Amino acid sequence: MNIFEKYLDNIKKTLLDLSKSGVLILPDALDGITAEIPPSKFDSDISTNVAMVLSKLNKKSPIDLANVLSDEIKKKDELIDEISVVKPGFINIKFKPIFWTNFIKEIIQNSRSFGINNIENKKNYLIEFVSANPTGPLHVGHCRGAILGDVIANVLLFNKHKVTKEYYVNDYGNQIINFTKSVYFRIREISYNEPFPNNDENLYPGDYLIDFAKNILESNKDIDFKDFDNISEKLTVLSIEEALKLIKKNLNSLGINHDNFVSEKKLVANQEVEKVIDILQKNKFVYKGKIKAPAGEDNNNWVEREQLLFRSTDFGDDKDRALQKSDGAWTYFASDVAYHKNKLDRNFDYLINILGADHAGYIKRISSSVEALSNSKNKVICKVSQLVKLIKDKKPFKMSKRKGDYITVDDLINEVGKDATRFIMLNRSSDAELDFDFDNVIEKSKDNPLYYVQYCYARIASVFRHIDRDIKSDVKIDKYDFEYSKDEIDILKKISEWPKCIDVSSKKLEPHRIPTYLYELASLFHSYWNLGKDDANKRFINEQKKINNDKLIFLKVISNVIKSGMDIVGVSVPEKM
Repeated sequence: MNIFEKYLDNIKKTLLDLSKSGVLILPDALDGITAEIPPSKFDSDISTNVAMVLSKLNKKSPIDLANVLSDEIKKKDELIDEISVVKPGFINIKFKPIFWTNFIKEIIQNSRSFGINNIENKKNYLIEFVSANPTGPLHVGHCRGAILGDVIANVLLFNKHKVTKEYYVNDYGNQIINFTKSVYFRIREISYNEPFPNNDENLYPGDYLIDFAKNILESNKDIDFKDFDNISEKLTVLSIEEALKLIKKNLNSLGINHDNFVSEKKLVANQEVEKVIDILQKNKFVYKGKIKAPAGEDNNNWVEREQLLFRSTDFGDDKDRALQKSDGAWTYFASDVAYHKNKLDRNFDYLINILGADHAGYIKRISSSVEALSNSKNKVICKVSQLVKLIKDKKPFKMSKRKGDYITVDDLINEVGKDATRFIMLNRSSDAELDFDFDNVIEKSKDNPLYYVQYCYARIASVFRHIDRDIKSDVKIDKYDFEYSKDEIDILKKISEWPKCIDVSSKKLEPHRIPTYLYELASLFHSYWNLGKDDANKRFINEQKKINNDKLIFLKVISNVIKSGMDIVGVSVPEKM
C-alpha cells in the first residue's frame, strides 16, 4: 500500500469531478502534481503541490486555489483529520488516528507484497558490473561498484522486474598476453628456480600468481612448460580460468553471483567486431580519418595517422573514436561496441553499466555507439561508482597485503566482514566519494549504521522470544480497532514511506536510499524503545510479563520492513546481539 500514490489518485479524481462541474480548468495531462512527505516542521502526513501546478491556468493565486481544493479534498475523505494551506500554496493533509489502524491492518494482511509497485509495467534489465580484467583478485576499487550493481539488481527484483546480472570478461589484448607471460615466469620460477623478471614493468608482480602457477602445474602434468610460444595459447586459457576462479570466489565472499560471464575473446573469434563495424559502415557512422592529440598529451610526441573512426561526435561526444590500432588490431572500444550490439540483440528493455570512477570518461562514447546501433531507440544507463577512502584512527589506512599495488576484497572482508562491507559501501550515493571508517564500522553505537539497524531487529526478536514466538512467524488480525499514540504513529508514518523508498530506488537506480531509510526507521524505533525506561505504558512487555496484541502487530510490521530492506542490501539480521 503506497499511501502517496493512493492519495495522489484521490486528488486527481477530485480534480476531474471539479472540472466536470465547471469549477476547475484542467490541462490535457495532470503531470507535475505530486503527493509527497511534508517537511518535519509541519504536523502533517502528506503534502501536495496541486494548487501551485494549476493556479496559472485557473487564474487564481496558489493560496486561494489551495483553499478551494482543500475543502473539496476533505469533504470526500472521512479519514482526513485536518487540512492546512502553507505558503507558497502547498496543501498539507493530516489523518485521523484510525487511518493508521487501517494502514497497519492492510500491510499485515499483505505483508509479502508491502513495498512492491504492482501498478507499473515490469521490464527486463541487463546489468553489467564489475567486469574487472581477469588478471588477479578483485580489489577495494572494484568492491563498491560490485555491491552497487548487485543491490540495484536486488531492488529491481524486489519490485518484480526481470534482471540478468552479467560480467564482461576482457580476455583479449595485450594485458592478457602480459598476464600469461607473468604466470609462465612463475611456473619457471617454481619448476626451474629461474628468478621472476621483476624489472619488466609489463608483467604482473603479485604473489597470487604463484598460487595460479602451482594450480596449473598440479592439474597439467602432461604439459611441457619449457617453451612459451608452444604453450602460450593453452596457458592463456588455464591462466584466465585460475583468475576467474579467484574473482568468483571474491564475489561470492561479498554475496554476489552473476548469471552470465561473456568473453571478449569469443566475441572477437566469432567475428562480432567485424559484423558490427559493417553495420556502422552501412549507416555511414565509420570513416577513415585522423585524431588530434588528447588533452594533456605533448603535441610534439603525438603522431597523427589515418585510422578507422566512429562518428561519436554525431551523438554529442567531444571527438570521434578509434576502432583500430596502428597494427590493424581492434581497439578495446571496438570490442566494446560489438559487446553492446550483442546486448541489444538479446532484446532487453534497459541496459545498465556500472563503471568505476576511472571509466567515467568512457560513458559518452559507448552510449553514442548504442544510439547508433539502435537508431536511438535504446540508451544505455551508466552509473559511476566513485572512489573509496579507507580511514582508521582518523588517518588514511593501508592494510597489509600480498605483493601488488592494491588492497584486495578479501583483505577488507577479513578485517570487517561481508555485512559491514556491503552496508557501508552502499551508505552514500555512488556518485560521491566514500570514507570507509574502520573505527565506526566496529563500534556498537548509533555512529555505526549497520549495528544500529541490526540491533533494532534483534531487540524486536527478543520480545518475540519472551513470548515463545518466532519473529519470522505470521501474526493474525481479527477484530482490531486499536488507535496508536503519536510516538507510534511517527514510526508508522516512516513505515508508510517504504513503498516510496523502493519506488524511487528502483526508478532512479539509487539503492543507497535503502540503508538511509533503514537507519532512520531504526532511530525512531530505538527512541521509542527507550521511552519505556521511564513510562511503563511505552513498554512492550507489561507488568504481567505479557505483550498486548496491538504491540505485537506493531513490532511485526517494523521487523518485516527491516528484514525486507536488509535482504535487498544483502545483509543479515541477527536475532541476538
